[in-house]
Amino acid sequence: MKIHEYQAREIFNHFGIPTNEWIVAESPDEVAQFAAEISAEVVVKAQVHVGGRGKAGGVKLAKTPEEAYTIASRIIGMDIKGLKVRKVIAARSIDIKRETYLGITIDRSVKKVVLIGTAHGGVEIEELARENPEAIHKIYVNPILPVQDDIFKEMGNVLFSEPHLARQAADILSRLYNIFLEKDCSLAEINPLVLDGEGRILAADAKINLDDNALWRHPELVALQDIAQENPKEIEAKKYGLSFVDLDGNIGCIVNGAGLAMATMDMIKAAGGQPANFLDVGGSSNPEKVLNAIRIVLMNPNVKVIVINIFGGITRCDDIAAGLIKATGSMEIPVPICVRLTGTNQERAQEMLRGTNLISADTMRDVIAKAVSFV
Repeated sequence: MKIHEYQAREIFNHFGIPTNEWIVAESPDEVAQFAAEISAEVVVKAQVHVGGRGKAGGVKLAKTPEEAYTIASRIIGMDIKGLKVRKVIAARSIDIKRETYLGITIDRSVKKVVLIGTAHGGVEIEELARENPEAIHKIYVNPILPVQDDIFKEMGNVLFSEPHLARQAADILSRLYNIFLEKDCSLAEINPLVLDGEGRILAADAKINLDDNALWRHPELVALQDIAQENPKEIEAKKYGLSFVDLDGNIGCIVNGAGLAMATMDMIKAAGGQPANFLDVGGSSNPEKVLNAIRIVLMNPNVKVIVINIFGGITRCDDIAAGLIKATGSMEIPVPICVRLTGTNQERAQEMLRGTNLISADTMRDVIAKAVSFV
């Protein structure tokens, strides 16, 4: 689950990570009043769950309260990549002398938490990783074991050669790590972590992503979710216990099992098609669940065909076929549906599908070829 920068800043401040003075505002008047009260330039930042706010005109510097009012009037209500800006941060402008980067995430390939730092902050970390990977320093830690302070000191020395600055950075990283563990984050990031003109190190930005699977432990974090900023299809899927991720293609995918779903999308790409979504329906043949999966996929007007790829292990293929027939018979479906069922009782399932509007296939390659032929 994503949260807004202002919410991440609140968590940062609670854990003692220093930030520049700021407020969250819903009106231009609040922004102008803040600028007048601090008698300083302010940065006005749109609060939306997408990147590229600056390029879209959602981050602007205001030199006077009047200019702050004008800029806030333009940003509040603007559309950034399909999301409406309802709130902004107004933050005291920083006299930046140096920019660095700190981030913590999970490297699933080694099953560890990875601390990431670089003296080159304020840029897209993915771009830096491509163009200058040696500039990025990584430290892997086991989150189950206590972390030694030497690890934080090591990263502090990567960011700043001056001992007193390195100590400040190490302290901030230790606090960021505490946030990461205590709040069950999938990402905690400061970009940029800056050195200002007074010799202070400040978090000039704040980003936190939370692990959806751990939210049951954090009702206070669930309350931070901004439904208006979420993908409505993904929200709808969660209500029915479906794992769903929206993509940019036009071939809808309904699959049981995350690994099979990923393989299905890979094969669609290899066949020249573009998957419209990831959807893991789980092991259920419940017609209602299948119906909800089809309905959610069809919420995307770009979908031209649907692939249903099911491996029947414990769940029997004929039960799944019965569920599909019942589900699709209860609603009007404007696109072809190509189905591959394999596993227990697959012959019986294929026989049941004959004479229906469902297009049956024997193999993954076959079902995907048929689907791609419709786009």
